[in-house]
Amino acid sequence: MYNILKSYPLSVLSIVVIWVLCLIPIPETPLSDISMIDKWTHFVLYGGLCAIVWAEYGRQHTRPLNKQAWIFTLLLPVIMGGLIEIVQATCTGGTRSGDIMDWVADNIGVVLGQLIGIPLALTLSKWRKGGQACGNCRNEDHR
Repeated sequence: MYNILKSYPLSVLSIVVIWVLCLIPIPETPLSDISMIDKWTHFVLYGGLCAIVWAEYGRQHTRPLNKQAWIFTLLLPVIMGGLIEIVQATCTGGTRSGDIMDWVADNIGVVLGQLIGIPLALTLSKWRKGGQACGNCRNEDHR
């Protein structure tokens, strides 16, 4: 667990933020008047999460994308989005409601996050492989 926190700190923080935001009561704001603001929020949160996970993956690895990375960036966010909607519907005492369309928005965000994150991971991985991850540092310990 410590290695995940050390290697993927922004990803873990993003997951925690998503869970908190999705479970706390949301007050009315001027943004509440924007059409489908809730769906846009889910779309951005999950797209951002996937892009962040891929970026941190690329920063950590010099090898090509592997099966485990795909599970963490594609399957787990989809499952997490569904779980959050179930928890909202059953465990928030009516302050939040589960919505299948929120889950659809999550999944669209996940796909967008893949489209942004995979090229980002490949680019960061190539930089790392070329010794560029630490700027001009050529120390083998930093690769």
